[in-house]
Amino acid sequence: MARNGIQFQKGLSLLEFQRLYATEEQCEAALEKARWSDGFRCPRCGGHEHGLVYGRRLKRYQCRACGHQATLTAGTIMQATKLPLTSWFLAFYMIGQAKTGISSLELSRHLGVNYDTAWLLHNKILHAMTEREEAYVLRGKIQLDDAYLGGERPGGKAGRGSENKIPIVAAVSLNEAGHPIHAKITPVLGFTSESISAWAGKHLAAGSAVLSDGLACFRSVTTAGCSHQAVVTGGKHPNELPQFRWCQPTAKTEPEATRKLSHPEAMRLPLPAASAAGTTAPLVRTTAAEKPSTAGIGRVH
Repeated sequence: MARNGIQFQKGLSLLEFQRLYATEEQCEAALEKARWSDGFRCPRCGGHEHGLVYGRRLKRYQCRACGHQATLTAGTIMQATKLPLTSWFLAFYMIGQAKTGISSLELSRHLGVNYDTAWLLHNKILHAMTEREEAYVLRGKIQLDDAYLGGERPGGKAGRGSENKIPIVAAVSLNEAGHPIHAKITPVLGFTSESISAWAGKHLAAGSAVLSDGLACFRSVTTAGCSHQAVVTGGKHPNELPQFRWCQPTAKTEPEATRKLSHPEAMRLPLPAASAAGTTAPLVRTTAAEKPSTAGIGRVH
């Protein structure tokens, strides 16, 4: 039996992660490269010339033009943190690698911090991932499929239109070689022309070429300036057709993907800023039982 290419894709092993990000110096170098790949740029005036000011836990970059001082973590979710960068990087790794998600309690054990601190770290990272994902749109060649999220419940209607399940749109963008680049798994109000049109306007770039099965509502992607090609399955399941090679594995794993982002984009360490990261919106929800008191929250800013 052939192995699923998505499930068996190569990731970043724990040993490799420890080799790359074991010390504060390694984390600082990686963060500096991610933030200023072309060298320091002053966030106030845009100048390049700078000096370094030592004496605190993180070195400060002082612009020679305007005198403004900045740190590597300024303007990011790590701003003013009292935790070492190694703890943040390990949190990035563990949240990105956990296939079915990781709880704040488990994260606190791995990081050696109290639950309140782990909870705040966890939610800051997930919120940043949400913002990044929301800002991203699929473009180019796109495979599209419908799916449902929800377990079995007694009573009610079965199949499409069931009140016990949430309708999900699973979409994958492909490169010129036909390999997946980015995936979006999004809940919709229903599989109607209005819902799909609204979804396409938010998540698809104009000019994209969309391939789907024969579900009539998918024709509405044309309202977003996309072309559409429908493949009539003829009674076959889409996963039996080569045209849906990448979309179907994504749709079948959507319960996991709605809990955390599992594609390689989630492992692009480090996250530079809260406004430039992303994952799906359900990840930032917390229940009353999960959310701790505000006591001690000031330990991480």
